[in-house]
Amino acid sequence: MQNFNHLITTRPHEVRQVLISDLHLSPEEPALVQAFLALLDDCLALPALKRLFILGDWFEVWLGDDVYLSLSEDECQTHWLTPLIVKLKKLRVAGCEILVMHGNRDFLLDQPFCNLFGGELIYEPYTLNVGQKNYRLEHGDALCTDDKKYQFFRKVMRNRLTQWYLLNKSLEKRLAIADNMRQKSQRNNANKATHIMDVNADAVSTVMADSDALLHGHTHRPDIHQTANDKMRYVLGDWRLLDTETRQPKVSAVIGAVIDDEQSNDSFSSNNTEFGLFEFRYSV
Repeated sequence: MQNFNHLITTRPHEVRQVLISDLHLSPEEPALVQAFLALLDDCLALPALKRLFILGDWFEVWLGDDVYLSLSEDECQTHWLTPLIVKLKKLRVAGCEILVMHGNRDFLLDQPFCNLFGGELIYEPYTLNVGQKNYRLEHGDALCTDDKKYQFFRKVMRNRLTQWYLLNKSLEKRLAIADNMRQKSQRNNANKATHIMDVNADAVSTVMADSDALLHGHTHRPDIHQTANDKMRYVLGDWRLLDTETRQPKVSAVIGAVIDDEQSNDSFSSNNTEFGLFEFRYSV
């Protein structure tokens, strides 16, 4: 796996699509926010980039679009999300589609927020054609079927009635509910065996029956796995802070890129199209 301090060093004229996951952005981690802004600068510099995928857990917690949409104009000016929206909108105006998928942390994210920058909310599984192969995209938490408690929780929280109930609570109550769930999750995960929080091999085989490759995040275990019938499973990495004791800590993230050396910017299915994982690093 190659690593770069700037994505534009990765054959810039050939990068067609970029895929990221598990950023866990929040005002409490400004370094991650700055790293994401740096990645967007790199994306703006890629002349042939046509799509940016954000495959879940974009935010550490998302309590509803109204948390931002209800802000006054003055409040928006100083809000930490505003620079992200401005830069994403520039990327969209430049001709790059921005496709956003739910994760387990931001399942209350909705289309009205994405409309602020011209993005589109997509749902799993999403099929991406890379060359002559079909890639199945999803966040990845649904594949962790050994974690029975989490799967039950996921089913409840993804229910539209549950989401309606949450979104009709005051922001203060939503904050309290989210904090309570986070504490319970931390306690539960501390007592779980490591393999339980990873994907289940049978679940992977089942969902890949009609796909040539699988791409997901969630597990924070970036890697490339070969499955049955020579199929590939690519795991995107979480965005994490390295060297925190130094004066200039680094943010590291394993991201995906679709690369094509064809002259056409719209070429996603030529024989020269390839997919790879790359480590993106940003010095704070």
